[in-house]
Amino acid sequence: MIDWATISLQDLAGFLCEELKRRGVDAVLVGGACVTMYSENRYQSYDLDYVTYEDMSKIKKALAELGFFEKHKYFKHEHCPWLVEFVAPPVAVGKEVVCKFSYVETPLGTIKCLRPIDSVKDRLAAFYHWNDKQSLDQAIKICLEHKINFSELEDWSVNEEHFDKFQVFKASLKRFSSS
Repeated sequence: MIDWATISLQDLAGFLCEELKRRGVDAVLVGGACVTMYSENRYQSYDLDYVTYEDMSKIKKALAELGFFEKHKYFKHEHCPWLVEFVAPPVAVGKEVVCKFSYVETPLGTIKCLRPIDSVKDRLAAFYHWNDKQSLDQAIKICLEHKINFSELEDWSVNEEHFDKFQVFKASLKRFSSS
């Protein structure tokens, strides 16, 4: 039995991935919840963002079976602190469509999600395109916990036409790592 009031974000993500899969819904966790996982909780998201190609009526039915109801653009469980949202496909970071995923084991199921490097790209895309400094900080927090291929990140940044902001990211990461 799940204790909805105290379930962690990561355990809920594992539970939902597993239960949705059992109901024929292949969903990929993206966004801030991945940052929470990959930053070892240095950043706390309050919702789970999933991408799926399934019809929303199928998703709504599956979530209703699990006790979730729709409220505005989110799904909520009466006793659970976390919100769930489904964002439009494809799974992408900037201009790049993501085809490789991580699979993170939890006590309640396996999470299909962005890889750490794609989570960094996702946050950097917000920094590059919207000057979102919080997203820059989140990208750095992931890098502090995971070995990231900076050559791949640089190539991606060039493709996004933001090599200059990639240099800002690297300098910020260096300052943060030194302190």
